[in-house]
Amino acid sequence: MASNASDPILLVEDDAAIATVIIAALEDEGYAIAHCTSIAARDRQLASRRFAVMLTDVILEDGDGLASLSAVRERAPDMPVIVLSAQNTLDTAVRASESEAFEYFPKPFDLDELLHAVRQAAGTRPTAAEDIHGAMPGTEGESMPLVGRSPAMQGVYRMITRVLRNDLTVLITGESGTGKELVAEAIHELGNRRTGPFVAVNTAAIPADLVESELFGHEKGAFTGAIAQAIGKFEQANGGTLFLDEIGDMPAEAQTRLLRALQSGRIRRVGGRQEIAVNVRIIAATNRDLSPMIAAGTFREDLYYRLNVVPIELPPLRERREDIAALAQHFLIKAAEEGLPRRQLAPDAIEQLEARNWRGNVRELRNVVYRLALMAREERIDAASVTDIIGSEVTLSAVQQGDSRGGFAAALAGWLAAENPPPGALYHRALAAFEKPLIEYALGRTGGNQLRAAQLLGINRNTLRKRIGELGLEPDRFSAS
Repeated sequence: MASNASDPILLVEDDAAIATVIIAALEDEGYAIAHCTSIAARDRQLASRRFAVMLTDVILEDGDGLASLSAVRERAPDMPVIVLSAQNTLDTAVRASESEAFEYFPKPFDLDELLHAVRQAAGTRPTAAEDIHGAMPGTEGESMPLVGRSPAMQGVYRMITRVLRNDLTVLITGESGTGKELVAEAIHELGNRRTGPFVAVNTAAIPADLVESELFGHEKGAFTGAIAQAIGKFEQANGGTLFLDEIGDMPAEAQTRLLRALQSGRIRRVGGRQEIAVNVRIIAATNRDLSPMIAAGTFREDLYYRLNVVPIELPPLRERREDIAALAQHFLIKAAEEGLPRRQLAPDAIEQLEARNWRGNVRELRNVVYRLALMAREERIDAASVTDIIGSEVTLSAVQQGDSRGGFAAALAGWLAAENPPPGALYHRALAAFEKPLIEYALGRTGGNQLRAAQLLGINRNTLRKRIGELGLEPDRFSAS
């Protein structure tokens, strides 16, 4: 029998404090509440009466509330289920989505958002035959590529789960190094196109005159050097996902052809006459703010709206510092799997990592952790080892922001006083501390031009490029400086 909005709400929650808050809020909204703390008690409640909505925790005193939702579906196939969980990982969010949960809320949750979801669920009442979500491919227990349980990442996870069962175009924004390609891969691997190819192309890395050939392919003789027919990324991704990274760097003419392909679902190779139907899901990403580019006429407004159907914004690492410890541990494990020594981080080392600025975001953290794994003398890495290997954050801020006592020399003096480096270590520790801000300064002075930055520094361009990669820097970030 179908439930309706006048039926009570069933709350399955074994945390007394959380249950008290939810019950009080729902009763203030005028709902009648039935509360239980276990799966067994839940099943007895469902067998005895009907409910408008069920709210359930995942980890209950007698089992996994999420894993046992199939039994709930048998008893009440049309009852919306809202999942609450302190297991705040992408895996939990996807499991909730697979179980056809009406909504998923990581703990701690916003009470007003929860009440809004309950109101929606109590008035929606989808039936099994009218399920708006459709089938969800299983994840088969694979490890999730994204790490972090911060509130900022929980919002990302929830957005990911909303696009898994459809082919809507997604635009991922965020600073360089925040993990935009990982999000795109997660959407592909967990979504309904997972059996098709995932093709990634960095439009910023392709010469402007070759972008169209790279995306759409070309026919033999289409231009000088086209000695054979070439299949473009659209055709390679047919049936799967095409990830267009750094879409803000795409030349204007290629933007026009891309828009036409998105509108028609057909492409034409450079130098070709035949239109080719392609079936691809588009996920685009950029570290740029496209709004001023649209105003300046360098990025097409109609293309922006075509791409920005579902926006996902990735937070910089400085806005989710609570994830740094988990990320660092994750990278230590990955480093060991790749042949580097097994290491552990002491609490004071984690505190030092959490206090740093991380302008290169997760990518910079990964590079630093790999460097620590390689260069640490002991298995247990402490704060002194972190400072010894990667330098002091005091220097970075002093050099970049200037110093009222005399600039670089004063910053160096302040660093020496703060660090008191032991004999024999001064050169290497000072170099490690000052090299990154010095390169950033040169890139800033030259608008991100690596050749001019190398000339300014007086070093070889290839050396500079190598150090930029090792330090996790992004020259494009300085293009507007």
